[in-house]
Amino acid sequence: EELERCMRRGEQAMVLLNRRGYARTLLCRGCGHVYTCPECSVSMTYHQQENRLSCHYCGQEMDVPSACISCGGPYIHYAGIGTEQLESILRTLLPKARIARLDRDTVRRRGTLRSVLFGFAERELDILVGTQILAKGHDFPDVTMVGVVAADGGLSFPDFRSAERTFQLLTQVAGRAGRGTAPGNVVIQSFYPEHYAMHFAQKQDYRGFFDKEIEYRKLMGYPPFR
Repeated sequence: EELERCMRRGEQAMVLLNRRGYARTLLCRGCGHVYTCPECSVSMTYHQQENRLSCHYCGQEMDVPSACISCGGPYIHYAGIGTEQLESILRTLLPKARIARLDRDTVRRRGTLRSVLFGFAERELDILVGTQILAKGHDFPDVTMVGVVAADGGLSFPDFRSAERTFQLLTQVAGRAGRGTAPGNVVIQSFYPEHYAMHFAQKQDYRGFFDKEIEYRKLMGYPPFR
């Protein structure tokens, strides 16, 4: 709804999902088998454009199976959502909007990042969809709307800095909206809105986040205390 309002006003928007690819993984609904990388045992991401499964850790790729390699069943399910699928959804919901995607997959070709950013700056595009590339210091005065999908995805990472990085990313990407004369609006989708990283990011309260995080680090014996 906010994107539709933004388009009607003739303004621009950014939508961030910090997960590239089309689907997070493939799984068999018959036996529950999940397709993981044979080298590093992490789930492989489905890329629709190349029709390949890819490991985002080591880069190994494999063909997409037509049947489960474990039980032979045909019930292959694409689980989770990435920027490639999000772009497709937005094109369906907003057929008149001019949309481009920025993530590691699209910027592999030399000059693509520069071309898309210049096109956005020149108002040749209405919406940018992408990963954390969107959050990094861009200044577009006509961007009045920022949406974040699955904002708490990073909180589940097995890393003591996950809350800090989530807060950091949300604060950075929120700063892309309202840099011109028109006010900015940020919508964050989260399964854990009560998490302190979400709470303080919503308020843009760095000091509050720091006080909470440093207390947790000290209690758990994490850096900078040990």
